[in-house]
Amino acid sequence: MEKTAIVFPGQGAQYVGMGKELAEEFKVVRDTFAEANEALGYDLADICWEGPNDKLVETEVTQPAILTTSVAIWRLLEEQGFEFEIGAGLSLGEYSALVAAGALDFASTVQLVTKRGRYMQEAVPLGTGGMAAVIGLDKDTVNKVCLQAGIYGRVEPANFNSPGQIVISGEKRALEEAVRLAKEAGAKRAIVLAVSAPFHSSLMKPAAERLAEDLDMVSIHDAFWPIVSNVDALPVLDGQIIKPKLIQQVDHPVLWDDSVKTMIKNGVNRFIEVGPGTALSGFIKRIAPGTLVQNVEDLATLRKVLVMV
Repeated sequence: MEKTAIVFPGQGAQYVGMGKELAEEFKVVRDTFAEANEALGYDLADICWEGPNDKLVETEVTQPAILTTSVAIWRLLEEQGFEFEIGAGLSLGEYSALVAAGALDFASTVQLVTKRGRYMQEAVPLGTGGMAAVIGLDKDTVNKVCLQAGIYGRVEPANFNSPGQIVISGEKRALEEAVRLAKEAGAKRAIVLAVSAPFHSSLMKPAAERLAEDLDMVSIHDAFWPIVSNVDALPVLDGQIIKPKLIQQVDHPVLWDDSVKTMIKNGVNRFIEVGPGTALSGFIKRIAPGTLVQNVEDLATLRKVLVMV
């Protein structure tokens, strides 16, 4: 019996036009965007579909935009008869997964991730921190590189995406030194990313504290099916456990590599990435070669998965 996992992308997957083609074709997608517009008090759909990109990449717009696109496509798949047994999402994508699993209400989550985006951006002054991708080094070597660069400030592993791809995060000078040391240590590539803040590092603690206050005002229910948490790569159903993990997620590393392995140990042999882009599909193919990996973001990709409902 095939066990299918649904996975949702995080910040960075956005692009102008995401969800537009499916919205033109399916009412459930249009209705989801309309629900987000109403919850936010502005036309999020127009920004997603028409841009401008400068507006879409603002963190407090990006997060609800990706969430809405992802949830709209998940609802479409559900309408088409898809059922999922387990799920996960990368960073912001964990919120999409929790909406899909019934732990969070969509409208309140759109508002919540808008605040989350704002808090994360405001936690560190613009231009003083960032992130870098390190390709071709193992976890221990990346940890050593960060420790050595720590004489210039804070820099830490932030995303364990797949074997040989780790993202580090921290203060600008320390980050630059870590990139230099990673290259010296034999990294195939080490490059500073075009992001506006040092996400998933201890520098995000002020954002985590502000988000905690908002999460206290949100009802989190038990999930219908397990969601594998970013912070410890363990499946969770209990709403009372979900809340502290969402707070920790802001200033702790994302254990995506381990999360995928957890899903495979739970019997998953098919992954469907739902939402903009294919970044997670690429990671999963490297983590679990031979596993069936598909994505849905437009009509063409929808048709490909529909033949295998």
